[in-house]
Amino acid sequence: MKTSKRILGILGIAATTILLAACGNSSSKPKTTTITVGASAVPHAQILKHVKPQLKKEGVNLKIKVFQDYVMPNKALANKELDANYFQHTPFLNQWNKSNHGTLVSAGGVHLEPISAYSKKVKNLKDVKDGSTILASSNTPDYGRILTILQDAGLIKVKKGIDITTANFGDIASNPRHLKFKHSYEPKLMPSIYKNGEGDVDFINANYAVQSGLDPRKDAIATEKSSSPYVNIVAVRKGDQNKPAIKKLMKALQSKSTQKWIYNKYKGAVLPAKSYK
Repeated sequence: MKTSKRILGILGIAATTILLAACGNSSSKPKTTTITVGASAVPHAQILKHVKPQLKKEGVNLKIKVFQDYVMPNKALANKELDANYFQHTPFLNQWNKSNHGTLVSAGGVHLEPISAYSKKVKNLKDVKDGSTILASSNTPDYGRILTILQDAGLIKVKKGIDITTANFGDIASNPRHLKFKHSYEPKLMPSIYKNGEGDVDFINANYAVQSGLDPRKDAIATEKSSSPYVNIVAVRKGDQNKPAIKKLMKALQSKSTQKWIYNKYKGAVLPAKSYK
């Protein structure tokens, strides 16, 4: 009888020790939080994939959902299907909020994708002939960027007092070469349109250009200046920018190592945001 009690006592002590050890181990492990971020395939999803291992060490399980357009990521974020998205710049976000009564906000900037002009007709934008057709996508927030490039090349003049981040082709005050503008194409189709020889000058966003095999540094005939305000941001629902997991995401994306990786990876076609501060 005494032996049985002694055995039970030993078993009880062992069980308690195991329980305490288990509790100790669980408290030492960081709590894992899963966040889902919507992104364009190139370069956004690639950049997110780069920081995924770093975030895992900090207790953040990053899931990446790739989108092929500029319409659905904000809708999905507003509908709480995503925790954040990474594909747009602030002027685009501002216009989307205005058009959709949205309240999405920026959690911070990461990189710049310079929009560029491409042509199979001329090697320099300044050499565009009278009556040439300029093709652009239907992404209206990019129109100010395009107008700035054309104005810098001396081809047009924009009306005085116009906010260039909200400008459109109707804000052209002077067009001495009688340039014609067509802008009804989906952004992702612009590389194919250029390769098919449509238009005299085609404007293409860097992410779609790189994704299609174009090299903006070699193939473009003009690129927006480094003073551009169109840095790509991570967007979240209002208030979520203060969540620990989102802060860890931004810290990883804006770290010196990630910014250096962006610069080296894309060889200037995609540039770290810190280069433009």
